[in-house]
Amino acid sequence: MRYRSGFDPDGNLWDAIAFDLRRQRQERGISLAVVGDIIGRDRSLVAYVESGKTKLQEKHAIKIDDAWLTGGLYTRLVKFAKLGHDASWSATHLDLEADADELRVWDLGWMPGLFQTESYARAMFDAAGTEGAEAGAKVRVMRQECLYRTPPPRVWALIDERVVTQPVGCAEIMRDQLAHLIELANRLHVSVRVVPKSVGAHAGRDGSFKIMTMGGVDSVYTVAPGGGRLIQDATETNSYRVWFDLIGDVALPKDASLDLIVEAMERFS
Repeated sequence: MRYRSGFDPDGNLWDAIAFDLRRQRQERGISLAVVGDIIGRDRSLVAYVESGKTKLQEKHAIKIDDAWLTGGLYTRLVKFAKLGHDASWSATHLDLEADADELRVWDLGWMPGLFQTESYARAMFDAAGTEGAEAGAKVRVMRQECLYRTPPPRVWALIDERVVTQPVGCAEIMRDQLAHLIELANRLHVSVRVVPKSVGAHAGRDGSFKIMTMGGVDSVYTVAPGGGRLIQDATETNSYRVWFDLIGDVALPKDASLDLIVEAMERFS
């Protein structure tokens, strides 16, 4: 498998781990399947790790260290890599999003990026004082091509009520955005549910996140000012599955959510 776009073992510790893992495997003359047997996973996961498309999990690093007698090298490297911010997280998360079989999205403040119209995205970037709003909006729309591929990803989206009621840009922008959201919500592979503000405190109030599932493996991207965080260790990603379910517990059913979105759209008319 080819290295992911932007793969940089000299400037990125996660990529250095992936590069060295492939080098060590090839020097030992063993296959991806053999490494898969060591960590108890399919060969495809090893290929994703070696290409930089997913990160080596700590529990798998421990098994490799034991099998290859590295003295705990990969375990130490993974622990160190998890402590720092990686500038490539955003780009890697977009690659994972594009290839995901399933997407679970919780958005607290903005319309999910995969659902945004170009005008909404431009108004959002302008409001945030982001340079290059025009180019950013076009890139945001290009990301949405994954929703129309064959087969499309299964998408579950939970959004805060304020996302559909608080204006971003002018009334026309919001009306068009909500109409687009309604069109997507009526697709068989997309589920959109709204968490009403009447719920009060709930598990999603700490911030937005996205769970991207490919080949049964979850990766999580959390949103934060100045750059988000990509999480690929199962010991952490499992917690986000739980939090997503807890948020879903307080969300409106699909039909009631759609009614709320339609009512909000009509108020922008």
